[in-house]
Amino acid sequence: MKKNKKLNQWLWKWHFIAGLISLPFIIALSITGGIYLFKADYEAPRQKHIKEVVIQGAPISFQEQWQIANKNAIKKPNAIVLTSTANQATEFISGRFGGKSSLYVNPYSGDVSGEIISRETNMFKIRKLHGELLMGKFGTKIIELIASWMVVLILTGLYVWWPDRGWNITGFFIPRINQGKRTFFRDLHSITGFWISGLLLLILAGGFPWTDVVGENFKQLQKITNTGYPTTWQGHQLQSNDKGNALTLDQMVAKAEALHLPGTVMVHFPKDFKGIFSVSNLNPSDLNTQKKIHFDQYSGKQILSNNWSDVGILMRGRMWVMAFHQGEFGVWSWWLMLLTALALTIMSIAALVSYTLRKRKGTWGVPKVPAAFNVGYGVITLIVLLAILFPLFGISLLLILGIEYSRNKIKKS
Repeated sequence: MKKNKKLNQWLWKWHFIAGLISLPFIIALSITGGIYLFKADYEAPRQKHIKEVVIQGAPISFQEQWQIANKNAIKKPNAIVLTSTANQATEFISGRFGGKSSLYVNPYSGDVSGEIISRETNMFKIRKLHGELLMGKFGTKIIELIASWMVVLILTGLYVWWPDRGWNITGFFIPRINQGKRTFFRDLHSITGFWISGLLLLILAGGFPWTDVVGENFKQLQKITNTGYPTTWQGHQLQSNDKGNALTLDQMVAKAEALHLPGTVMVHFPKDFKGIFSVSNLNPSDLNTQKKIHFDQYSGKQILSNNWSDVGILMRGRMWVMAFHQGEFGVWSWWLMLLTALALTIMSIAALVSYTLRKRKGTWGVPKVPAAFNVGYGVITLIVLLAILFPLFGISLLLILGIEYSRNKIKKS
């Protein structure tokens, strides 16, 4: 590919500036993301005394356990998780997302073995550090801004690195180790970046749904195009026929078990006497198997069943990239995310070392661009599209261009 030399210099300048500003945050994101992958391994031994119990005869009814949970939970439980082994405590869930808490009841003694409040766990703090720098909404926007610039970094980096004089093994696939430290670290950064660039774009796509601006815009697009969850998924508009006695939780659990759903299966409780029981399964390794089935709380009859195919294409795509982002497709995807996090950390540190080796004392070392260079319409169109897709990137770009313009004005006057 024959490259435009002046365009290459211009893109290198912006890659350099964006990287210099983003680098500390990118290192923090890669390290915290890598740590969070060990959530299950970290929490399992620390929560074992809460989640596991000693088998002692016959268990008490789920209905009794539900009553115990209602009396002891911080917030009234809204769902029960079906156990898969006899030595598991019964988990009753209250709330959702960051406000979620789980109370565990020993099914044999009826004792409360403990309650896990998500926001009080160490891994929740790591997740908050990864997603918002422990700074709330303001931190979320900083992370979104950095993620937006990372897309620009990847695209500009690919162009700058792409060879225009043929391919060589060293310098393009293997770092050159005999041409000095600066060349070695430059190669380590660029070659690693090339090999994981596609993965990084996919991982970034999986992170944007959690952001305030891009994430909210995506939700609005889902509503406009009717490609989110179907209105019947949560079952808010569905009602039970108030006739006779309501099913016991044991009867409802039996119905849920008879469905043989894969993954983590939950029974959601009716909100009032007109409400419904709902059964759902969380199975990120195979999203196509996920269902949401609603039952009349009195007759036990199935009112409605939603399969994953009933979910709109944008929501299905969104959930897929989010599951990929978290390495939830099995062992292979977990290792892929961990290795990518390690590679991103290495290439970021390599960029920092390369920068310190090339920077002249007393300067920022920003690459110079020929004064006569004009950006083509194709590049401008791409920048505008990125600014629309990532509004915080667009705002920050206007701010940087404004500062650049002011500096040039001052130099000329």
